[in-house]
Amino acid sequence: MIKYKNMKTQVKNISDVKVELTISLGKEELATAEQVALTKLARDIKVGGFRKGKAPLEMVKKEIDPNALAGETAENAMSKAVAEAFMSEGIQALDRPAVEVKKYVPGEELEFTAEAEIIPKVELGDYKKLKAKKATVKVSKKEIDETIEKIRENFAEKKDVDRAAKNGDEVVIDFEGKKDGVPFEGGKSEHFPLELGSNSFIPGFEEGIVGHKTGDEFDLDLEFPADYHAADLAGAKVVFTVKVGHIHEKSLPEVNDEFVTKLGEFKTVDEFKKQIEEDLKSQKESEVTEKFKDDLVRELAEISKIPVPEILIEDQKRSIEMDMQQNLMYSGLTLEQYLERLGKTREEWLEGDVKKAAEDRVKAGLALAEVSKVEKIDATVTELDERIKQMKEQYANNKEALKQLESDEVRRDLANRMLTEKTVDLLVELNSK
Repeated sequence: MIKYKNMKTQVKNISDVKVELTISLGKEELATAEQVALTKLARDIKVGGFRKGKAPLEMVKKEIDPNALAGETAENAMSKAVAEAFMSEGIQALDRPAVEVKKYVPGEELEFTAEAEIIPKVELGDYKKLKAKKATVKVSKKEIDETIEKIRENFAEKKDVDRAAKNGDEVVIDFEGKKDGVPFEGGKSEHFPLELGSNSFIPGFEEGIVGHKTGDEFDLDLEFPADYHAADLAGAKVVFTVKVGHIHEKSLPEVNDEFVTKLGEFKTVDEFKKQIEEDLKSQKESEVTEKFKDDLVRELAEISKIPVPEILIEDQKRSIEMDMQQNLMYSGLTLEQYLERLGKTREEWLEGDVKKAAEDRVKAGLALAEVSKVEKIDATVTELDERIKQMKEQYANNKEALKQLESDEVRRDLANRMLTEKTVDLLVELNSK
């Protein structure tokens, strides 16, 4: 590839995250660009005695509008010059630079500016001496007992009873809530199983069912808590109409050797409790390790000087919004419904909570990228191939997933993810001594 050897470039730092390059090209560079422009334009030019696109370029030039050729030449010259200038200056643009022509004399000279947001210079804090500490994992007797109770609940026997409901019973109810006489979203259900005393509903709801029998229908005058997550219901006075369909008395199994043998390869209750303790410890260990990693990255970003390009913030805002929409979809909600409950407009949400989260993500990403550069961390082709092999085995029955794993985009994303993982692991190693 021919390079623009005589190209002149001046760099002006507009800010920590934005740069402007002034680029000047002379006769030699414009002549090269003109040949490329002629080759492109010649495809659609018919010259007598030649098939379309096959005539000599000098003959084609005579048939082309000089203004069209000058325009195409300038476009080609600027495109090539911008790429070379940013590369030679070691500047990584985050988007296509905005170009503005300052002076253009076809065949003689071309001067223009190219402005772009760039990957900023990151001044790392001392990432080898971070203050974050990994919590010590302990499993209490209370936690073991609570886990056993949940298991007992899963094996509970339920039977219909003909008596008034009491705490601990499971009632199957129909209910509908109204605010100012109007039903509100999420306030109605049929054949809903509810354990009395579980505090699953707002204060007064479960208490109001206690003492009623199967077939009873009644109203409950209640008030939503002032800090309720849905702004339109926070502190609101409402009326729930409730009908009791069934009352189930729950009978929990006794925890003895006979019971635990049904749950796995246990012979005694002590073996069963020991396994629960080990499982809880493993789960907690995983949780505190992930929190430790998050704390290290957060602290690294806080103690480092990291200018934040607006374009990266906007990218992350879009990503966070898409993730939120996806998660809400699984809950049967739209983003609009969620924001209505928060009492915020989309703009307020994006410029508040989302923007702060986006900035934190960008800072963390830039800080980790700088650590990986300083420490010369890399995700090798062999490591990447092994990760993809594992994923192919995991998704062996998913043709679409297997197809995506073959794409260059997925390989790049996986390589970036692995690089991040290795960098975070290094932070853990350096700060666990």
